Amino acid sequence: MVDQQDLDFDYFLENMEDLYHKYGNKFIALKSRNIIGVYDNFINAYESTLKTEEIGTFLIQECFDNKEKMVHHFQGNVMPVSV
Repeated sequence: MVDQQDLDFDYFLENMEDLYHKYGNKFIALKSRNIIGVYDNFINAYESTLKTEEIGTFLIQECFDNKEKMVHHFQGNVMPVSV
């Protein structure tokens, strides 16, 4: 069975160039292959998206101009810790 976050990440990869041209180096929240938010940083994206979505049901990904710069931001049942 394919996880929804995997499908969302595939959507991101398929549309990476267009998303980068539209959003630059912003962080986008994805759910069910839809952009549900655009943010300046990961923490803002995470905290804002949690106000409307359940943890583990969305993906946050930073837009880049090429795949070598990518970092995957999959959301699980773990809260981020500030250092």
